[in-house]
Amino acid sequence: MNAFNSKLALALGILCISIFPILVKLQLTSSLISAFYRMFIAAVLLLPYVLFTKKFQLPKTKILFLAIVCGIVFAIDIAIWNIAIQKSSATQATLLANLSPVWVGMGSFFLLKNKPSANFWIGTTVALLGMITLVGFEIFTQLNFDLAFILAVLSGILYAAYLLISKTILSQVDVLSFMSIVLLSSSLFLGLVCGITAENFTGFSNTAWLVLFVQGAICQLTAWLLISYAMQNMRATRVTLSLLGQAVLATIFAWLFLDEKITFQMILGGLILLLGIRITFYNKVIMDFKSLK
Repeated sequence: MNAFNSKLALALGILCISIFPILVKLQLTSSLISAFYRMFIAAVLLLPYVLFTKKFQLPKTKILFLAIVCGIVFAIDIAIWNIAIQKSSATQATLLANLSPVWVGMGSFFLLKNKPSANFWIGTTVALLGMITLVGFEIFTQLNFDLAFILAVLSGILYAAYLLISKTILSQVDVLSFMSIVLLSSSLFLGLVCGITAENFTGFSNTAWLVLFVQGAICQLTAWLLISYAMQNMRATRVTLSLLGQAVLATIFAWLFLDEKITFQMILGGLILLLGIRITFYNKVIMDFKSLK
């Protein structure tokens, strides 16, 4: 039953995250302010609850430090991700940032006790092929190996680092306490960045404030509470690769709400991507690499 709940939580979390690109495309605020309020609003909603209900438990110094680092890493990832999108096409930035399953797999192999299975590597290869098909093979002819390229790749590495660190922490801390520390540290860091870059924190339209609230309440708080719960009970590699599914859902939402076209190539890519994710959840070993020696 716990395994079913974890998978359900992961699926719902991915659904909540998938709304975010649609909201960002509205461009009602700057990217950095959007990132700040995404974390800040989530923190404002969560912290009073955990404090008044006494559900917050201060972890040991080492774990507390790691949780703060985790929050800052996530904040830097969001900031770098936004800059990469601003300086290049969203497609290039998305493709490069979604290399995170590869980095998580490598990190898990060297740092975690549960090593990635053969099915993970097969599923990752298939899923990345699906991602490439989804965004279009022609994007590779347009890759610019410039600062934006480096930032997008770095974003994927930071995202992987966040997931790996959180997996370690969540084995010793409950989800609500972990998320409280992450949201607070992320908000403070991004608030400082926005202050240094002279961003405007007010003066937005009512629609913009509504979008910012949805980003914080749904795309951050709800989504990452669910994903963190899944991370606590599932392999980090499975969770990371499953997060690629948001690309499929984001494409569907863009079709529904932004009138963006869905081509046969995009449908094919989405199916291949989902197949790759499914392979990682297949318990029987598809191919034993040791038998090939």
